[in-house]
Amino acid sequence: MSSFGEHFRVTTYGESHCRSVGCIVENVPPGMQLDSQDIHRQLNRRRPGQSVLNSPRNEKDRIEIQSGIENGVTLGTPIALMVRNEDTRPQDYKRSKIDQYPRPSHADWTYLEKYGIKASSGGGRSSARETIGRVAAGAIAEKYLYQAHGIEIVAFVSSVGSEKLFPRTVDQLILEPHSEFEHLLKTVTREQVDSYAPVRCPHPLGASRMGQVISTYRDRKDSIGGSVTCVIRNAPTGLGEPAFHKLEAMLSFAMMSIPASKGFEIGSGFDGTEFPGSIHNDAFIPSGASSPASRNPSSIFSSPRLTTKTNNSGGVQGGISNGAPIYFRVGFKPPATIGKTQNTTSFDMEPGVLEVQGRHDPCVVPRAVPIVESMAAIVLMDAILAQQARLSARSLLPPIDQSQLALNAVKEMTINEKCEKRLLSVRFRGGKCKETCCEGGEGALGRQGQAAELGQ
Repeated sequence: MSSFGEHFRVTTYGESHCRSVGCIVENVPPGMQLDSQDIHRQLNRRRPGQSVLNSPRNEKDRIEIQSGIENGVTLGTPIALMVRNEDTRPQDYKRSKIDQYPRPSHADWTYLEKYGIKASSGGGRSSARETIGRVAAGAIAEKYLYQAHGIEIVAFVSSVGSEKLFPRTVDQLILEPHSEFEHLLKTVTREQVDSYAPVRCPHPLGASRMGQVISTYRDRKDSIGGSVTCVIRNAPTGLGEPAFHKLEAMLSFAMMSIPASKGFEIGSGFDGTEFPGSIHNDAFIPSGASSPASRNPSSIFSSPRLTTKTNNSGGVQGGISNGAPIYFRVGFKPPATIGKTQNTTSFDMEPGVLEVQGRHDPCVVPRAVPIVESMAAIVLMDAILAQQARLSARSLLPPIDQSQLALNAVKEMTINEKCEKRLLSVRFRGGKCKETCCEGGEGALGRQGQAAELGQ
């Protein structure tokens, strides 16, 4: 399907070489100041043609707001956004013969099998060009999340091929993040990430090595994969819906929908499978950190009373955010379209070779950074609106008296214990309980039967 989200709903449209791509965004809160520059800043980070390490396709990606915003303010109605495709070259694909031969590991074959027809140039709907709509929608979500709740979302490249930002050492016997990595999650900004463009790894040595890896494979007319790490700071507690819309489930759903993504892990991820609970468990401690409410006093989310000493859970426990930074990693495969000659088989089952002429990225992870951020923002926005609705509905009811709840629980436990003893005693003597204090008594069942007869 082409839509994502229930409360904050995003629908994208467009293909690689059609006239335009874009999206419709529903349920944006009314009254928020928003203009094209708010969206263009993030789109420009995704745009191709910015360096020798990504696709030379020269697209300006200028956003055109079609509806939902008037005089720079959101109306609360659907926002339609469009970006025109300006630098399409379908002739490249005619020379590549991809109409006759499916590209290995590309979506040419699967789209043809599903629809009985496929786009004649580029990747069509499977192209990363589709993600323009996601990034535009994510930029809207991010502005609200930051203004209303102080939520910050930053992603960066954490590996290219076998070159990792902070590799685990052999003598690392306890499950603790690398100290530099932990500091990075707490402090990294987008400005820092972009200062290491075109790789977007916020570490001088790591960025240099990863850039060399990408250049090597580009010169070979080949490609290479990598990973993107994302951190969400100042997210309130309580986000996520049991049991199928857990926060990490929705983040995984969103990230795995990005073209070329092949893996997702949150918190300690697969490393956490190697350790016992006594090491992996995150101990609770009193919270002394700032919260979203400290940035915006009008926020309906209260400051968390507790935090955790470690964060192996990645900020999510039981599918619900616990107030700690949410961090996860997304793995991307090497781009399928490469300049090398590859063996393949035609759609008519004739063996052949394919050499693609188009303009393509040797590694997608530098340009995937804003896409990961945008999908994270869309997920958080959807979860925030769901929780805000719940808290708003609850605020109309009388305050919960915790002490009275405790007394009621003790009273109910006492009644149940007495009832269980009475039932056991009566049944042991072969009789029936005549009491009406619980559903187990004949008196209670009798009352239910009378009520049913009276149509109550």
